[in-house]
Amino acid sequence: MTDIAQAAEKAKVHDEKEADHHPYFRPKDAATLILVDRSGTIPKVLVGKRHDKVVFMPGKFVFPGGRVDKADYRVPCAAPMTAELEANLAKGSPKTPASRAKSLAIAAIREACEETGLCLGRRADHKAKLEGAWKPFADAGLLPDPSGLFLIARAITPPGRVKRFDTRFFTADASAITHRVEGVIHADAELVELVWVELGSKPLADLHPMTRNVLNELDTRLAAGPLRHDAPVPFFHFYGGRMQKDILS
Repeated sequence: MTDIAQAAEKAKVHDEKEADHHPYFRPKDAATLILVDRSGTIPKVLVGKRHDKVVFMPGKFVFPGGRVDKADYRVPCAAPMTAELEANLAKGSPKTPASRAKSLAIAAIREACEETGLCLGRRADHKAKLEGAWKPFADAGLLPDPSGLFLIARAITPPGRVKRFDTRFFTADASAITHRVEGVIHADAELVELVWVELGSKPLADLHPMTRNVLNELDTRLAAGPLRHDAPVPFFHFYGGRMQKDILS
């Protein structure tokens, strides 16, 4: 059995255990950010441990992420996303318009800041430009910067779940972190612990099966050299009770 087939089988078993067979819910747009530290021999990624009492994946190690907010497309930015990233986000059917693409990229940065305290941004050259910015960024004189993001994968939660997400998984280099908000991680927070872990290490074995699939894609890309926008972007979804992997086009 191939690695993909094994991953699909594990995901199926896991989802059968998770399934509550709820009525159909339309997936909500969501974004996840995988921060990568490539300063050492083996790349490290940032994961957080979720609180034991949260509804979605309690106690699991996850990457920061969450639902897109209606205001995400209106937030002022230090720079636009690259044309290549916008083109990748537009792939699939139906095509994703530019405003929605911006919302997805910005949501990834916002969620990372809210959940980990780590902010990807640039200093605003004028205070007036901070109007409408998120408070942690505005307090630091920063605007979010999506120009260093890369799209790694897209995945949709299977039908029959009480919560369904249409998630875009982004990655960025740790060098893009320009500000840290203190006190975000604590015993009563959504994430109770943050850890930089080497790819292939034990904490990553506890990831949700779908997240492991995405991480394998990132691992393959990192092994090939610098991240590129022209690499194939996989789309993980479920059809007939089984996980499918397509390439966005």
